[in-house]
Amino acid sequence: MLIVMVHVHVKTESIEAFKHATLENARNSVGEPGVARFDVVQQKDDPTHFVLVEVYRNEQATVKHKETAHYLSWRDTVADMMAEPRQGIKYANVFPDEQGW
Repeated sequence: MLIVMVHVHVKTESIEAFKHATLENARNSVGEPGVARFDVVQQKDDPTHFVLVEVYRNEQATVKHKETAHYLSWRDTVADMMAEPRQGIKYANVFPDEQGW
């Protein structure tokens, strides 16, 4: 498993449009065979800060995701909504492990 947490700060006036575009991307992403989970969370005390929690079955799945029409549409749609460039940080899964422990 590979987990990518994408931190996004959006412009205040773009919050609702960003949520709409991001939820569309998330709904399509969970249907990809290589995507185990795709969460969209919004910080409670700073509604301009979102984190996309993307869980992939392997590294190749991240490449495939970035080739999909829904990702490319999301990327282009939200580009001008961001207050600063988004930051993706990759993580390795520690628990649960392959055996479910």
